Amino acid sequence: MTPAGENPNYPLLGGCGCGRIRYAIEVEPLTVHCCHCTFCMRETGSSYAVNILKAPAALATATTSETIEPIPMLIPSFSGLGQTIFRCPNCYVAVWSHYAGADSLVSFIRAGTLDRKDVIVPELHIYTSTKQPWVILPDGAQAFEEFYDWRKVWKAESREWFEAVLKSRASEMQMKQ
Repeated sequence: MTPAGENPNYPLLGGCGCGRIRYAIEVEPLTVHCCHCTFCMRETGSSYAVNILKAPAALATATTSETIEPIPMLIPSFSGLGQTIFRCPNCYVAVWSHYAGADSLVSFIRAGTLDRKDVIVPELHIYTSTKQPWVILPDGAQAFEEFYDWRKVWKAESREWFEAVLKSRASEMQMKQ
């Protein structure tokens, strides 16, 4: 993942609607999804959700006297494994999620909560089997009817990072046994 100093758009700043939850994305994302699943439609009240996939350590939350912690809410997801959405307890805006398949290893940050929404462009369109028929994907967009195998799709730097994290997690689990 490219450090912030090498990309003039970083850090990316964002937060909830009332401003009591603020964050900074310090490095480029693992990837950016435009999810067209019916669960994202329901959760956003829109036709899709744009999610920035990040390592939680690359998501720095700001702390002020007005800062409050997001509340986790477990809800169903397309996979059936569920997701935990982190919402502001004051304005209830969904700021990020953790999906059961990736646990807390990857945060799915809602791109709509960025201060500058023009700097993030979806790299992948997922669950296009349920996208609204009037949504036209850009020419050449990587699109998947359901989810995809990240090992085949993510850029090398993102794959290498995630494989190392998975290996570390497996080692930790073995040590606990």
